[in-house]
Amino acid sequence: METQALEVAQLAGSTDMSMSVWSLFWRADFIVKSVMIMLVAASVWSWAIIFDKTIRLRRLRSEADEFEEAFWSGGSLEDLYDGIGRDPTHPIAGVFAAAMMELKRGLQRQETIADDRLRAGLQQRINQAMQVTVDREMDRLERYMGFLATVGSTAPFIGLFGTVWGIMNAFTSIAIAKNTSLTVVAPGIAEALFATAIGLVAAIPAVVAYNKLSTDLDRYAGRLEVFAAEFQSLLSRQLDEKGG
Repeated sequence: METQALEVAQLAGSTDMSMSVWSLFWRADFIVKSVMIMLVAASVWSWAIIFDKTIRLRRLRSEADEFEEAFWSGGSLEDLYDGIGRDPTHPIAGVFAAAMMELKRGLQRQETIADDRLRAGLQQRINQAMQVTVDREMDRLERYMGFLATVGSTAPFIGLFGTVWGIMNAFTSIAIAKNTSLTVVAPGIAEALFATAIGLVAAIPAVVAYNKLSTDLDRYAGRLEVFAAEFQSLLSRQLDEKGG
């Protein structure tokens, strides 16, 4: 009896050691390991996207505040355009530059201002130029958002696949060993459930960040749309005054 008790104690001690994170990984089946590595890589890439989008949106909001302050300060639009140049560094300045560039092209023909039809055509081209710029800039900002959505929706199921595979292997080992004691079953089950845990760790931040970033991007897109509409109205009034 004493010998059996000693063997059980030693086995229990070895099982405790096998419950560490690294032991669970290294003892897992090749398929389960692959699932874990895939999920960890997806989680790391998701966090990289989250940090990049968060920092970029914060910077863009600050740059938009500075630009709108300069735009509505009453200064010359020509001077503001010359200061920005043809390679603006943020979207709202890009919308402004696209409109000014199209305006300058249209005003190269002097009859554009006097002719109502040509003036209306110029206003339409300016509006289209700003809309195209808004769409292009938002496409750039929304890049990799689909990856967050994919990780958030599929990571738990990928982890569950690893769990099912690991449990199948655990029961196969039990059948071979013909021993159903907890000390035999626990390590294999723990390794299998570890894959699901990693899947949830990857999915939950991705879902939360996707919802938050999508809301922030929608707000920023709305801000670009509002600025484009206001600038379009301003240019339309100026062109109508010159034409009148």
